[in-house]
Amino acid sequence: MSPKKPQTSLTLFCKVIDNFGDIGICWRLARQLVREHKLAVTLWVDDLASFQRICPTIFVDVETQQIDQVTICHWRNQSREFTKDEVTDIVIEFFGCDLPPSYLAAMASCAPRPVWLNLEGLSAEEWVEGCHTLPSPHPSLPLTKYFFFPGFTNKTGGLLMESDLDQQRQTFQQNPAAMSSFLAQLGVTPTEIAATKVSLFCYPHAPVQELFSAWEHSAENVTCLVPEGVAVDPVQNFLGGATSATRGALTVRKIPFLAQPDYDKLLWACDLNFVRGEDSFVRAQCAARPFIWHIYPQEQHLHHIKLEAFLHCLTAKTDHLVTFSLMWNAATEIDLKAIWPLFKTDMPTIAKLSTDWQQQLAKHGDLASNIVKFAEKIGQG
Repeated sequence: MSPKKPQTSLTLFCKVIDNFGDIGICWRLARQLVREHKLAVTLWVDDLASFQRICPTIFVDVETQQIDQVTICHWRNQSREFTKDEVTDIVIEFFGCDLPPSYLAAMASCAPRPVWLNLEGLSAEEWVEGCHTLPSPHPSLPLTKYFFFPGFTNKTGGLLMESDLDQQRQTFQQNPAAMSSFLAQLGVTPTEIAATKVSLFCYPHAPVQELFSAWEHSAENVTCLVPEGVAVDPVQNFLGGATSATRGALTVRKIPFLAQPDYDKLLWACDLNFVRGEDSFVRAQCAARPFIWHIYPQEQHLHHIKLEAFLHCLTAKTDHLVTFSLMWNAATEIDLKAIWPLFKTDMPTIAKLSTDWQQQLAKHGDLASNIVKFAEKIGQG
């Protein structure tokens, strides 16, 4: 009888910059690597309070804890001394967060040395395909880092999608009673459920006031569901001290900030989703529903280039979706009252195209599986 192959181990380092996006991606990835690929995963993260918002079972005052078979460690500072025994087979730093110097030194002392990946941010720009999996030798240590880019083509690492995600989505969306029951748990009334349901997740500078005004004067009723802490000022102005309020055709309802599995259900249950950053942006595409993306702002409006690159490759779109997206991101003049009825008319078409887009993305393989395959290839080389 041959000896049992030792379990492959992986460490993921994450610094939380965008409140929830960074840790959202890393947490989904860690769980999938454990559940579907049977890896022993350790996640180092510097902000446990933000982590707790998307995973309520996290303890913010614990150095080391285990949830969903992932070992979670509080990454307090770069000066912590790591030993060779703590180095795993695969090491991932998320978005160039810089590994602790002592961890790098420990990696260099290992034989064989671990596979070291820098998991980059998501972009549809053409240059990504040429940089995906490029090696980068360390300037002073015998280590090589490989850049790994998620993306929208088969020349990238694909997107973060669990193997059973689409089946879960279809089962939920094909059960109106389940969707209504889920929304009712958030306080949404039958009348609000019957309206056009929209989830709103955006950065503070989004033109929410203009959007609310457009919906107030809409020919059809709109129910806008806003997680607590999002668009605080315009939501407060609309609601006063209440949980929900109605003006004209618009009802705004504040809902709790949801853990990741429930946020997926919210995206599945709504007719339109406003999302931001990267994590919710990818989940909106997996939801096969129309969505508007609020991209993370960058200096010199570089984010507009990224936005236009994505809109160019996206097949689940109409001209009105493109215009709406540019307006929402201040890439063109804002006139949401004029664009909303035109976009609303397009939504059934966009919904059908969204299903096709989701299936197209799935053909490229998912990010977790592509990471494991690449690591195995490099490790064998």
